[in-house]
Amino acid sequence: MNIPRTLLASAVLSALSTMICAAHAQSAVGAAAATADTVVPKVVVTATPFRDAEGEQILAPAKILAGDELRDKLGSSLGETLSQELGVSASGFGAGASRPIIRGMEGARVKMLENGMAVADVSGLSNDHAVSADGAVARQIEILRGPAALLYGSGAIGGLVNVVNERIPAALEARPAGQLEMRYGSVDRGRSASGSVDGAVGNIGLHVDGNIRKADDYKIPGERVLGDPSSGSGRLSHSFTKQDTFGAGASVVGDWGHVGASVATLNNRYGIPSLEGSQIDQSQIRYDVDALLKAPFAGAETVKLKLGYTDYDHAELDDSNQPEVLFTNRAFETRAELTHVPVAGWHGTFGMQTENTHFSALSAEGNPDTVPVTKSTSTAAFLVEERDVGPVKLNAGLRLETVKRKPVTGEDRKFNLTSYSVGGLWPFTTDYSAGVTVSVAQRAPATEELYSGGPHDATETFDVGNASFRKETSRNIELSLQKTTGLLRWKANVFQNKVKDFIYGHIDGTLVDEDGNVGGTLRKRIYEQDDASIHGAEAELGFNQHALGWSGRVFADTTRGKLDAGGSLPLQPATRVGAEAGYRTDSVRAGLSLVHAQTQDRLASFESTPTPSYNLLTANLAYTQHLGKQDLTWFMVARNLLNEDIRLSTSVLKDVSPLPGRNFLFGVRTKF
Repeated sequence: MNIPRTLLASAVLSALSTMICAAHAQSAVGAAAATADTVVPKVVVTATPFRDAEGEQILAPAKILAGDELRDKLGSSLGETLSQELGVSASGFGAGASRPIIRGMEGARVKMLENGMAVADVSGLSNDHAVSADGAVARQIEILRGPAALLYGSGAIGGLVNVVNERIPAALEARPAGQLEMRYGSVDRGRSASGSVDGAVGNIGLHVDGNIRKADDYKIPGERVLGDPSSGSGRLSHSFTKQDTFGAGASVVGDWGHVGASVATLNNRYGIPSLEGSQIDQSQIRYDVDALLKAPFAGAETVKLKLGYTDYDHAELDDSNQPEVLFTNRAFETRAELTHVPVAGWHGTFGMQTENTHFSALSAEGNPDTVPVTKSTSTAAFLVEERDVGPVKLNAGLRLETVKRKPVTGEDRKFNLTSYSVGGLWPFTTDYSAGVTVSVAQRAPATEELYSGGPHDATETFDVGNASFRKETSRNIELSLQKTTGLLRWKANVFQNKVKDFIYGHIDGTLVDEDGNVGGTLRKRIYEQDDASIHGAEAELGFNQHALGWSGRVFADTTRGKLDAGGSLPLQPATRVGAEAGYRTDSVRAGLSLVHAQTQDRLASFESTPTPSYNLLTANLAYTQHLGKQDLTWFMVARNLLNEDIRLSTSVLKDVSPLPGRNFLFGVRTKF
């Protein structure tokens, strides 16, 4: 189903005019906005040094998914959950693996965090690898760009995503509190149960969370292979998922701060719906320590110390459940941060971060190893500061980092990285502000980009790295204009990113076997390095987003990535425009949204088929019963109501792996 652009534009304009008229009509009840915090409480961005609310993150543009909004958008993967946010799209390797893409940047350029620490999986290596952070037990998910991202890594050119589950309690609960949820999906017969409970014994805070999910192969709307009616339909082979997670933490909490530890396990088995089909069997155990001291000495507001150790494995299996490639990653990370009291008007955080990893992707069949055993170390110092100069708010960040990579076979490499960002916000009149951010970020080539030299069966490629790659240097400028108060709020951003020595995978058309010899079925993917430019724009208008009554939102975003030598970057997101309307009372919540993605025909030299446009229609309905101190919510979410054949331009499997068809999710959730 294709909606003509004129019709779509008319719908958007109509929605805009309706909201504007409604804003004027309800000016007499402007006090309703004051009740917003009682409906959707103000949520703090934990991944910034200033712990501001979402709307105050002007120089580090942020989006927070929390509460009902997070539960409504929760998908089987982190990419699916965030895919409708402004400037965010997703990769697609079936239901099990989908990673967020921010402003056309993917992989190692978008850092994934859990409670402010690296997830330490291998999802940045390839999009068929699932992110190990579980959104089902998250309290909130934060999307962050700008200077604050420098606290977590020079390579976060695109930004970062932080999954917050508060596994290590920072406060004491007066009585046991938590949330339990069960849901069922029609398109894949998906069953899931998740929950978390917090409590306290004396001054010791306790936390437990877990999630179990099992889903069969999902139904697709039409033929499997784009343009090939003979390719079959029904259920998409190898699109199943089976996952369980468990986490527990405890901490000692007092007026002085807290210190605690947690442990978490993940087991995840899911299919890769390529034509040949494969499976991934993923497991992880992680240990975290978190300490925070409040005003420990003169001049310090807080001192934080975090330690994290992750033991990660996954095996890529063939149809006989035999391993083909074994991926392992052992990672130990330390972070120390000090937030100081204002000095000469400047308020900020400085600190140190170290990371040691032991990574490999070894053949289980005697073929060349995909990536040899490689030890990597990084040591970094960072500083992020903020101050007001008259009416202008300034924000600046600096990160100095050294990265070393030492493979057992191949050339050792060392990279010295300097990244910085400066921004300013000018409230030029009441309720309106304009901002500009300029940044330079450097990224060390990832291990797989340097040392790959073997088959990667899940992506049906034979990957070839280059140990001589130089570091990437990104120069970005962003302009913003926004209105952040009142019933009617909006924002618009334009950005341009010039990247020197951009690294990307080039599929040259050669077919090779498992040993790299010409004549097999694997596509040869060679990592290459060229200068590139990425520019884009995004805009969003919202009406009454947090209070009771009617609400609305319209948005649009677009990016364009090009090689300076000519041609487009591969796997670019489609231009999108969307509109949604909602209604909320104390007991009822309902919403309807439509997202239109245009045809994506800006192809790299080795891409052969454009991605068709699509329309994604989603609806949700929930009813909450207030039973004393306990709330019981019955909900339904309907996705892809038009049952469209949706394919993602950001997926190498787009021609053979459509997204699920019409899906009705039914569930019940209780808070106590």
